[in-house]
Amino acid sequence: MASPSGAVRPARSLVIFGLIVAALYALVFFTGDKSPTPKLGIDLQGGTRVTLTARTPDGSTPSQDSLRRAQEIIETRVNGLGVSGSEVVIDGDNLVITVPGDDSSQARTLGQTARLYIRPVLGSQAAGAAQTAPPTTPEAPAAETPAPEPATEAPEPQNRPFPAQAQEPTTEAPAATTTEAPAPDATQVPEGTSQTDEAAAEIAAAKATRQSTDPAVQQQAMASLDCSASDPLQGNDDPTLPLVACSTDGTTVYLLGPSIIDGQEIADATSAFNSQQARHEVSLEFKSDASNTWAQFTSANIGKQAAFTLDSKVVSAPVIQGATPAGSATSITGNFTATSAKELANTLKYGSLPLSFEASEAETVSATLGLASLEAGLIAGAIGLVLVLLYCLIYYRMLGILTALSLILSGLLVYAIMVLLGRYIGFTLDLAGIAGLIIGIGMTADSFVVYFERIKDEMREGRSFRSAVPRGWARARRTILSGNAVSFIAAAVLYVLAVGQVRGFAFTLGLTTILDVVVVFLVTHPLVHLASKSAFWSKPSVNGLGAVTEVARERKTAAASAQVKES
Repeated sequence: MASPSGAVRPARSLVIFGLIVAALYALVFFTGDKSPTPKLGIDLQGGTRVTLTARTPDGSTPSQDSLRRAQEIIETRVNGLGVSGSEVVIDGDNLVITVPGDDSSQARTLGQTARLYIRPVLGSQAAGAAQTAPPTTPEAPAAETPAPEPATEAPEPQNRPFPAQAQEPTTEAPAATTTEAPAPDATQVPEGTSQTDEAAAEIAAAKATRQSTDPAVQQQAMASLDCSASDPLQGNDDPTLPLVACSTDGTTVYLLGPSIIDGQEIADATSAFNSQQARHEVSLEFKSDASNTWAQFTSANIGKQAAFTLDSKVVSAPVIQGATPAGSATSITGNFTATSAKELANTLKYGSLPLSFEASEAETVSATLGLASLEAGLIAGAIGLVLVLLYCLIYYRMLGILTALSLILSGLLVYAIMVLLGRYIGFTLDLAGIAGLIIGIGMTADSFVVYFERIKDEMREGRSFRSAVPRGWARARRTILSGNAVSFIAAAVLYVLAVGQVRGFAFTLGLTTILDVVVVFLVTHPLVHLASKSAFWSKPSVNGLGAVTEVARERKTAAASAQVKES
C-alpha cells in the first residue's frame, strides 16, 4: 500500500492483514457456538424434510396460484440472503421444505402462516385449571394479570397500543353467529377426500366454540381447550370475532376480543436484545394508518392487557404502560432466544402465507452422493493446486513461493469468513458454493501472474528488479482492479437474477473476488516489495528473471551497436 507521498510501507500492510485475520479467528473461537467449521448445505451434510399440507377453511383444494405464492414467501423467509441452502418445492397440493441438518423445528417455523393480529385481552386463566378458576369477565380485563407472563409485564419497555373499545365486540355480535356456526361441521363441507372433509369439519367446530360471541360458550371453550394438542384453527381464525387461544408455551388460556391491527400493516420487523430488560425482543414498525390507530388506542387503554397473536396463538400479552406516539416502534416480548426472535422477525417481515399449513413428521435426507462429490472435488482441487504451485515454482522460481504463501493466507481468510457467515446469517456451504470459492481463488492466482508479468515487462526495458517492482505494480494494479470489478459485477448480476444454489455460487464468487483485492494489496505486493530490497531475492537465479535480464542486455547491446553504426 502506498502512502500519499508515494512511499511503500509493506510492514504496515502486513500488520493490517494480520490484524484482520486475528480478529476473524478471535470471533471464530470466542463468540457464538465456537464451532470452527462452516455450516454445510443439504448436498454435503444431508438435511431434514418436512411436508406442509394446506388447510383451507372450507375444505376446498388450494389453488396452484396460492401454493406458488406460499412457496415464494417461504423461500424469501429462509433465503433472505440467498445462501441458506434450503429448498422449497411444490408437490401436488403440498409444499416440501428441506433444510440442512437434523433440526426439523426450522422447517416447521418456516411453515407458519404468520397471520399476526393485535387483540384486546378480555379474560385469562391458567391452562388446566379452567374448571376451578373461571375466566375474568370482559368488564374487568385489567384486574387480572396472568401469572405465567412475568417476562412480558416488566414496567416501561416498549409501549404498545390497543383499542379503547376492546370490550364492545362481545356485546355487539349478533346471536345468529353463534347459532349458525356449528352448521358447516356436517352439512356444508364440499366434496373431496376424507382428509379434506375432516380438516374442514375440525376448523368449523373450532370456530363454533372458540370464536363464539356467547359468553357461556366462551367460558366452556376456555374450560375445555387443550393447549398441548394440535390447533385445527391455526391461521384460520376470523379476526372480526372473539377468540379463545392458548399462549405459545401452553401455560395460559386467553379470551380475546376482535382484532384491532392486522399483521399486514407491518412495515418492518427486526430482532434485538434488550439489555435493560435482559431479554430478546421483536421490534415492529407499522404503516402510517395502523400507527395512528395504535397511538389512539394506547392512550385510551393504559393499564390494560392485550395480546399479539400469531397463527391463533398468543405470543405475548403485555400490559400497556403508557401512550405510544404515532410512528414509534413497539416490541413483542416473550420467552425468546436469539434464534427464535430472529426467526419470528423474519417470518413477520416477509408477510403472511395465503394458506395455513399442517406439518408432517420430519424425514432425514441422506448426503451420501454429495459427500462423494465433495471428496472427488477436493481431490481434484488439491491436484490442480499442486500443479499450479509447481508451475509457479518452475517458471517464477522463488517468486512462486510468494504465490503459494499468498494463496495459503487467502485460504485462511476465506475459511474464517465462511465459519462466521454460517454462524451469523445462516450461510451454508454446498457444492455450488465450493465451485465459486475455487474459481475465486484461481482468480487470485491470475492477479499474481498479471503482477509478475508487469515486472518482467519493466525488466525487459533494462530496469533492475528493484526498480521494476514499483513501476510494474503501478501498471498491474489497474489491470487487477479492472478484472476483479468485471468479475464482481458478473457475480452480483447472477446473484440478483438466479435462485437456489446458483445464488450460493454467485455469493462465494463475489466474496472471493473482494478478498482477492485484499490479499494482493495487503500481502502479495508488500512481500514482493520486500523481496526487491533483498540482495538474495534480487539474484536472477533465485527470482527466475535471469532470462528477462538477458533479453534486456541483448536489447541494450543491439541498441548500442545501432548507435555506433549510425555514427
